[in-house]
Amino acid sequence: MSSKIISVHLPDGAVREVPAGTTPYDIAFAISPRLAAASVVARLTPVETTGTTAGEDEAESDAAMYAAGDAAAPRLVDLSTPLNEDTRLALLTEKDPETLKVVRHSAAHVMATAVLELFPETKLGHGPATDQGFFYDFYREKPFTPDDLVAIEAKMAEVIARDDKFVREAEPREDALADFERDGDFMKTHFVTKFTQPGDLVSFYRNGSFVDFCRGPHVPSTGRVKAVKVTNLAGAYWLGDEKNPQLQRVYGTAFFSQKDLDAHFARLEEAARRDHRLLGKQLDLFSIQEVAGAGLIFWHPKGAMIRKIMEDWMRDECIRRGYSLVYTPHVMRRELWKISGHEGFYSGNMYTPMELDDAEYRLKPMNCPGHILIYKNSPKSYRDLPVRLAELGNVYRYERSGTMHGLLRVRGFTQDDAHIFCTPGQIEDEVVACIDFADAVLKTFGFAEFKVELSTWDPSDRAHYAGSDDHWQLAISSLESALNRRNIPFKTIKGEAAFYGPKIDFKLVDVLGRLWQLSTVQFDFNLPARFELEYVGEDGEKHQPVMVHRALYGSVERFFGVLIEHYAGAFPLWLAPVQVGLVPISERHHEYARQVKAELEAVGLRVEIDDRNEKMNGKIRDFANQKTPYVLIMGDKEAEAHAVSVRTRGKGDQGSIGVVEFVAKCEELIKTRSMDL
Repeated sequence: MSSKIISVHLPDGAVREVPAGTTPYDIAFAISPRLAAASVVARLTPVETTGTTAGEDEAESDAAMYAAGDAAAPRLVDLSTPLNEDTRLALLTEKDPETLKVVRHSAAHVMATAVLELFPETKLGHGPATDQGFFYDFYREKPFTPDDLVAIEAKMAEVIARDDKFVREAEPREDALADFERDGDFMKTHFVTKFTQPGDLVSFYRNGSFVDFCRGPHVPSTGRVKAVKVTNLAGAYWLGDEKNPQLQRVYGTAFFSQKDLDAHFARLEEAARRDHRLLGKQLDLFSIQEVAGAGLIFWHPKGAMIRKIMEDWMRDECIRRGYSLVYTPHVMRRELWKISGHEGFYSGNMYTPMELDDAEYRLKPMNCPGHILIYKNSPKSYRDLPVRLAELGNVYRYERSGTMHGLLRVRGFTQDDAHIFCTPGQIEDEVVACIDFADAVLKTFGFAEFKVELSTWDPSDRAHYAGSDDHWQLAISSLESALNRRNIPFKTIKGEAAFYGPKIDFKLVDVLGRLWQLSTVQFDFNLPARFELEYVGEDGEKHQPVMVHRALYGSVERFFGVLIEHYAGAFPLWLAPVQVGLVPISERHHEYARQVKAELEAVGLRVEIDDRNEKMNGKIRDFANQKTPYVLIMGDKEAEAHAVSVRTRGKGDQGSIGVVEFVAKCEELIKTRSMDL
């Protein structure tokens, strides 16, 4: 220990004066042996900074795992890390959400240890934690089999039982590269080259005889990885390039207890039951036709009815909030995309140009250049601003064949796009209005909870962003101010902005607690400059407007897919494609059923009648399988009383009720867009 004394500030306000070299574990043990045993990892914050920032989970990505990061930001460290400067220290236990990814990252090292012990010829890639667990990429000529995965999990249990300490070591960069190159570890060579600089000391972690290039942090020992499961195997090309070797990606998950692990798999089973691809087929909502191409959606009548309801609501709401509706072409000249910058910044996501008789054309990946041309078509005064243009426009983006996923990731989709052109003084109010609109969308469709992220640029990566430093500062501060005005908590994500400006992302939380990225509000100072947009100000001079992009469904397809899974296909009455199913008991009740059908349809209800020569219970079961909100059974008593016997989805038989009373109930539920029946 050094004779130097440092100050360690604890969350309760206490300050401990300790010799430099003291570890977080030492401090935890001095407070309480029980706290030391419960601690998983430590969070350090320089004493001159306060608050929290994004990126505290250093195991989340390659860059976070291996790069140095911001020295002024809070960071997670091992409990064995020597403290050599004054710092704020928080000891994190299993109750702290940050620690779960640390455990999962440590579990990835346990998996790699097991794989090398079983299959020593394997070359290692990387093993990050994810929101659902972890994975590790391996290169091995012989494919893993299901039996191999069982053996890997069994070997992991042995590694955990050995309870080897995770020990951080360091080696000069040149020595590390020489070792990896000698052993043919091409992936580790790449990571060291990419994430370290000449002269650096390279960070490694050892557990037992296994050593891996990694920045950490990790749990104290392999024994702290308690509840772990190997889940599945997939292929992944090295660096995502089909020309590179194919890796074997082994997935797993880890939790602090078997109870949490069991609950996780119960959620996965429920998620599988709600899979929109299966329900889309079962309920006849949509399809993807192989002969037409992957990632292209065919909306069937029932799905198209829900889409119509979604789009009608959005268009009506846009008009009510001061937007003008527009339509723009699906293809436009390539020159337009060069002016917008998409040709340079976004071409990898666009389809290749089409050679026509007068020029090259490209399918549009976004609606914004079209809206800009509409704005530019006539002179504008400050009195005309803000100009709000909205479109539910079809756009097309290239996605690799292995990345598409039902409605959630497609090649052609409908974006509920809008662009607001305004003065710099109007920008904050317009962003606030977009935030309010996003909130209304989510709550209307039954999502009570959402999380917000503010994506900003990385000034050190200048080549990926357009615009000046001043523009970026104005844009970021405007979005921050708008969120603060609405008292909305948000997390700042550095380096995730679009090339043309920062953005606010709304991630809704569904009934299973899953996050879905849908609504976004983006600031753009780049396109107005590129297209030389103008308005005449109060001073009579020409000025450049600023621009806001916003999409609240994100895409109609993706939002619909999330709705299917959120409701497990059992849509609320106002959204259900068929709201009422009619079941006449026998043939002599057909005429009364048709009369009731006409009465219900006269007030706008969507009704189907099943007058097949089948058993009544079979008809009721068919409507139930289609998740129809109400099934009305009609026999002699109902016909005489002008009534219906009601079966409500999820509630069963509700008894007899007059037709007029039933209609009034439905009208009220639809008017209020109630989630209940």
